[in-house]
Amino acid sequence: MSRGHSVPQEFPRIEPMSDQGLALAQQKMIAAGVASQAIDVFSHYYRQLEQGVTGVIAEDSIEPLTDPDLLDSVAISDEDAAAALAKTVIIKLNGGLGTSMGMDKAKSLLPVRGGKSFLDIIVEQVVSARQTYGAKLPLIFMNSFRTQDDTLAALSRYPDLEVDGLGLDFLQNSEPKLRADDLTPVEWPADPTLEWCPPGHGDLYTALLASGVLERLVAAGYRYASVSNSDNLGAAPNARIAGWFAASGAPYAAEICRRTAADRKGGHLAIRKADQQLILRDTAQTSAEEMHYFTDEFRHPYFHTNNLWFDLELLAKTLAERNGVLGLPLIKNAKTVDPADSSSTPVIQIESAMGAAIEVFEGATAIGVGRERFLPVKTTNDLLLLQSDVYEVGADGLLSRVADPAPLVDLDSKYYKTIGKFAERFPAGAPSLKQATSLTVRGDWVFEDAVVVTGAVTLADPGERATVGSGTVLS
Repeated sequence: MSRGHSVPQEFPRIEPMSDQGLALAQQKMIAAGVASQAIDVFSHYYRQLEQGVTGVIAEDSIEPLTDPDLLDSVAISDEDAAAALAKTVIIKLNGGLGTSMGMDKAKSLLPVRGGKSFLDIIVEQVVSARQTYGAKLPLIFMNSFRTQDDTLAALSRYPDLEVDGLGLDFLQNSEPKLRADDLTPVEWPADPTLEWCPPGHGDLYTALLASGVLERLVAAGYRYASVSNSDNLGAAPNARIAGWFAASGAPYAAEICRRTAADRKGGHLAIRKADQQLILRDTAQTSAEEMHYFTDEFRHPYFHTNNLWFDLELLAKTLAERNGVLGLPLIKNAKTVDPADSSSTPVIQIESAMGAAIEVFEGATAIGVGRERFLPVKTTNDLLLLQSDVYEVGADGLLSRVADPAPLVDLDSKYYKTIGKFAERFPAGAPSLKQATSLTVRGDWVFEDAVVVTGAVTLADPGERATVGSGTVLS
């Protein structure tokens, strides 16, 4: 599910420097060694910004998607499923640092279960699928310059992971943040790295092309890509979905889930009235006065998991026809140059969502999947749940939920938001939560070993640090 975008804001009138502003941005990208294809895509969006394009999708221009295909109803033979998986590559988006949780390295290196990281469990899932189906199943990560070294160092423990000389990663691109008042590249001498930002995960397609990975995959005979976030361990290799996608003949498909009240901020698919094309609408593409439509889980009953599939050959053909510019809808994201300083220079970040490619390909489709395919970790609330006995992890790396439904966890962000603070307060690991319906913690509590939570539990703020003793049953 697409997250992290702010609700659209009212921008001051922009007096762009037109060709000069774009030229300055292009020169900055060339000097930094940014790929020419990425510069072309950035230039495409820059011109849209000048023209006043906001990327906002009005509610009256779409119809809700209410009746998608459901994986539970799909009939695919084991042979067809295995044949499709044999032509599939697994791509994981791995550019995030987990900064919202106080991390300064790849979030995928965070320990999740038994000392194993997201990365370790992803490798287990892929290796197990290779053994089960006799498929080569390449695993490739899209890293950022901040995550590449740490990730490749961690993957060096798996010398047999790479296949067909395809490598284990490629780099996403970077682009300048633009001043909100005149669209020139912002300058921030206090920390020049803050002058740059990623172009959103819609950069996946440009980065695949610019890195040469797309060409190598097609040349090696791979036909399908299964893409997901590295912090979503639910998105394991799935032969049945691969078989369904191959049989559909569709160029592109999105995995979607039924929305609940907890999913109101996630992007959703809809049908554009003008041409009946499936599209993705994110929070940043919804006006403030129409957010009540966006967050209505009954009006728009399915959310986008950010697990997607596409035909590699058709992607290569389409990019070639469009000179490397796929033409995803613009997301105009309002920020400050220093995200931690709201008084710093207002900027615009040009972004796009990879899931928005669903509107680029005629005949694109969607498949309704179970909640087990969507287990993202965006906060320490999510992490505690994943580390607890609510989930079991098999030798194949697949997660299964023991409790149904999973309990709701709400930890006091003052004391638990960052990984360091979180680990300090759960020194013995997560308490037992499989018998809980909710755990709400206010204030500074330290949990010792063998704590058991049953039912709905709220710990009130004790006013100072307090301890939940070893073996305590909270109910």
